[in-house]
Amino acid sequence: MGLRKILTDKEPALHKVCKPVTAFDSKLHKLLDDMRETLIDSNGVGLAAPQVGILRRVVLVDVGDEILELVNPTLLETDGEQMGAEGCLSVPGKYGLVLRPYWAKVRAQDRYGDWYEAEGEELIARCFCHELDHLDGIIYTEVMERFLTEEELEAD
Repeated sequence: MGLRKILTDKEPALHKVCKPVTAFDSKLHKLLDDMRETLIDSNGVGLAAPQVGILRRVVLVDVGDEILELVNPTLLETDGEQMGAEGCLSVPGKYGLVLRPYWAKVRAQDRYGDWYEAEGEELIARCFCHELDHLDGIIYTEVMERFLTEEELEAD
């Protein structure tokens, strides 16, 4: 395993649509393992493959008791709304006000190609949507209402 460099929002790779994963092999497993280590090291909640320079539809989301590996994920359903602060490992030190669903359900494959579904609310729903946006070349700064000020962040 190894840490991967997290690209910043100025990198062209972060603005491209990712290709589906077709090979569930040792190369994918190494990517997933490296992304896990990188996510843990960065104290993030989610990480998408394009953030480490790999244009494939792969996402990790820390749901508290485990880190979900979402390969070729799709958003199945959403419900409700939540407006809140959102940050990104690729936009260090900045936070924006973003409207996201309160609840979200995704369908994805695991590292072996088996399909499964996962759902979550609040932060997990926000993270699902944020990370899946990365796979389509969208960074939260493109969908946010505005950046939050230092005073607003300290008040939370």
